[in-house]
Formats: sequence, structure tokens, C-alpha cells
Amino acid sequence: MDELSKNEAMGDLYALYGALLTQGQQDYFEDYYYNDLSLGEIADNRQVSRQAVYDNLRRSSKALEKYEAKLHLLASYNQLEEGISRALNSLLAEDQEAAKLQLEELLQVIRGE
Repeated sequence: MDELSKNEAMGDLYALYGALLTQGQQDYFEDYYYNDLSLGEIADNRQVSRQAVYDNLRRSSKALEKYEAKLHLLASYNQLEEGISRALNSLLAEDQEAAKLQLEELLQVIRGE
């Protein structure tokens, strides 16, 4: 996975699970991923070592990945988004029956069936 894809994936996980991180972890994460600060800049701003910043970001990323592995919210969201898109495309193509089947499948996903 390239750096841009990794950053995008981390941003998606943070949007869902960021509130579960400590305030310090959130601050470091936002400085690095959203404010585009380097490890050195964050270290200077917080008066810690670059290694401390790196370790904090690594722990935060692992925590976000762990939450997704247990809760699957991002995977579920992506599945629902894809299904809604398919149903919308079916409606735009005036294929009511396909749209109905796709929406029924989405309801089953939401219900956990």
C-alpha cells in the first residue's frame, strides 16, 4: 500500500474511531495526518523527541486498526455505500426490480442477517 493510500485509510479509521483515542493521541494524529506537520515539527511543538512522536503515532494507528478489526464499522460502511450506489445506478437505468433486490440485500446487511 502506497503512502497516500495508507494516509487515506488512517483518516477513514480516525473519522470513525478517533474519539476512542486519548486527547494526546488525537492531537498528535491530527498534527501529522491533517495538519501535515513532520515528526520533527511535532516534536519541537510539544518539546518531545521525534522518537516519542513516532511511537505515539504508531500506537495510535495500531489502536485504530484494532478497533476496526473488532468492530468492522468501516467495512460495513463501505459495503453499505457500495450497495446504495448500485441501487441508485439501477434506478437511474430504470431497472426497478434490480434496485428493489439491492435494497433488500442492504436491509439484510443492516439487520445482520
